[in-house]
Amino acid sequence: MVAFIGLGVGTAQARKKKAAPKPGLPDHIATLGRKLYGLDIDDAKPITDEIQKLVVGHLNTWIANRSPNIVEVRHELEQAFSKLEYPAEGTPSIFISPWKNVTLIGAGYTLGWSNIWRVNVLVIYENLNGHTREVATTDFVPRTDLHYAILPPSGTGDFRFLAYGRRLGMSHPRLSAALYTFDGKTLQSEWKTENLFDGKLTANADTVVISYVDESEYIRETQLGHLPPRHQKTYKVTPQGLQLESERDVPY
Repeated sequence: MVAFIGLGVGTAQARKKKAAPKPGLPDHIATLGRKLYGLDIDDAKPITDEIQKLVVGHLNTWIANRSPNIVEVRHELEQAFSKLEYPAEGTPSIFISPWKNVTLIGAGYTLGWSNIWRVNVLVIYENLNGHTREVATTDFVPRTDLHYAILPPSGTGDFRFLAYGRRLGMSHPRLSAALYTFDGKTLQSEWKTENLFDGKLTANADTVVISYVDESEYIRETQLGHLPPRHQKTYKVTPQGLQLESERDVPY
């Protein structure tokens, strides 16, 4: 009986050891994420590059024979970052849009490890007849989060979208935005504005409106007990790009 019990315990222990799963993608990313603590954005680059390689490689394999919706793509990225520990965080940002005879999927994320240090990555996929492949990858402005506004195609039929985000960790968030075009082979930035103090952006198919505050005016006016005006620029969305339509000051 004793020998039998001993054998049973040994077998159970062997089974338990055998059943231990190998560390998966979330574990690997979490291990790398812990190495980011205390690093600035430049020193962290080898680690953030390695995380990008792992995430994009996994996504390419997962998405290859799928036609996923936004929820599915977001969930897959959330799972990849699910074991990151505070203050490290991975936040997906996804768009899906028809274009010509295909569907384009923008699978992006922001990886942050403090209220200052953040990087972002955007991968563009082309989906046709149930098969999906990577066609372009870019990094948006460092230190910002990542959002999109889909615009009408260009005069030559290129796919167009705005990427924009806000940089935190300063007295006021700073807005950056870029207009991208994609012709089926190449993703290009056609227009960009960066680091607008307390910047805000709204966009629709016809118009992009950006407002911001001049930082030196803000300091001067608030020292006098006043609030400065906001400077507002309205851009018309044309087949050629963004055309400045008007500039005016609006109340803070």
